[in-house]
Amino acid sequence: MSADQHGLEPASHWVRRFAPYVAAGGEVLDVACGTGRHARLFLERGHPVVCIDRYNAGIVDLLGRPDFEFVDANLENDAPWPLGDRKFAAVIVTNYLYRPLFPTLIEALAPRGVLIYETFAQGNERFGRPSNPDFLLHPGELLAAVSGRLQVIDYEHGEVSTSRPAVIQRIAAANDHSVARAGDGGA
Repeated sequence: MSADQHGLEPASHWVRRFAPYVAAGGEVLDVACGTGRHARLFLERGHPVVCIDRYNAGIVDLLGRPDFEFVDANLENDAPWPLGDRKFAAVIVTNYLYRPLFPTLIEALAPRGVLIYETFAQGNERFGRPSNPDFLLHPGELLAAVSGRLQVIDYEHGEVSTSRPAVIQRIAAANDHSVARAGDGGA
């Protein structure tokens, strides 16, 4: 059953757009998953999914599925990363920003894994929440976070009009160093 059928907000257009880039059947990590709208998208596409967040009753229908794992964790404390050195075919993050996690999320990508990240950026304060600069990406911040580590597939920063106007920054990038080296003459 899709997120729409559960009365949940549908999966992000950005996430849906880049979902086909994820290796068929590869395990997906949904960070700060909330009610699991993106977990549902990838489960429907045949991917096993690991969600990490504080528990939310909106995912109760997913618990117990053999292709779904929920990790109840506070991501913003000094505790070790609860997933150890596990690698994922994709890491999905939407509407969430905790800058110290950037390196950990990139390290969690398997070779050819895809990072699909989308959240609020500077300029959003004129539309309401979030308005605290600590929760708004700086121009080019996602590009800088992946620079030298991932191959950028696409990047956007600007005003969007969905259910309400917002300023969003988003990136899709792959852990594919062979592509990055190809331009340098390397193999």
